[in-house]
Amino acid sequence: QVQLVESGGGLVQAGGSLRLSCAASGMAFSLRTMAWYRQAPGKQRELVAAITSGGSTNYADSVKGRFTISRDNAENTVYLQMNSLKAEDTGVYYCASSPRRLGGYDYWGQGTQVTVSS
Repeated sequence: QVQLVESGGGLVQAGGSLRLSCAASGMAFSLRTMAWYRQAPGKQRELVAAITSGGSTNYADSVKGRFTISRDNAENTVYLQMNSLKAEDTGVYYCASSPRRLGGYDYWGQGTQVTVSS
């Protein structure tokens, strides 16, 4: 049974930091691309950051230089370090997994709320 369980969300002031974690089980984690998406109220879900099985990363322009995605294959966990948070970073953050290098996310977590107060 595949599971992606996010944690680490919460309420933080603008300029602060949070680290999200996503623990995966029931999959060949090290072979899969992992990503973080977010959905703000009234907006479509958007890709925030992704990391391939080989460690290549890509980021949304809005978070470049502030967010860092990383993975620990020994722990089957992917992280999102978020620094210099802004009010527009508020939303539900979802962990996703894909067997492909780009796109094709077939497993999703339940989401964790991040709220940045200005």
